[in-house]
Amino acid sequence: MTRRDIAIAAVSIGATLAVSAFAQSGLMGSRAVDWNAVPVSQDGTKSVRHFFKAPTATLAELEVHVTSLPAGEISHAAHKHPNEELVIVKEGTVEVLVDGRLQRVGPGSVIFNASNQMHSLRNVGTSVATYHVINWKSH
Repeated sequence: MTRRDIAIAAVSIGATLAVSAFAQSGLMGSRAVDWNAVPVSQDGTKSVRHFFKAPTATLAELEVHVTSLPAGEISHAAHKHPNEELVIVKEGTVEVLVDGRLQRVGPGSVIFNASNQMHSLRNVGTSVATYHVINWKSH
C-alpha cells in the first residue's frame, strides 16, 4: 500500500464520517424530491403538497410546499409572521397584499413576504392557481 493509497483512504473515511455526523444531527442535507412522490393533502378547498420542513446547516427551518387554490378562493386571511417567505406563481392569476396594497400577478411572478408585514393571497382568476411557497426561519 502506497502513501497515496493511505491518503485517499483517510480522506474517504473522513468524508464518510462527516456525512454520517451531518445526517445524525437532524439537519436536512441536499435532496431532490420528485413531484409525484409527494402526497397531496386537502386543507379546506385548497390542495397542498408538503415537500419538506426541517432545519438546515444555516437555517432554523426551511419549508417548501406547493398549493393549488380554486378560482375565487383565498389562501388564508391577511396575517404576518416573523419568518420571511417567497411565493412563486406557477399558474393562474392571484391578488396579493404587498406593503399595504393589493397587486395582481400571474404565472412566473415572484412575491416576497417580508418579516412581520401583513400579507394575503387570493385566486382572482377563472381557473386553479398553483404556487410554490419557500419559507425560512433563521436562528
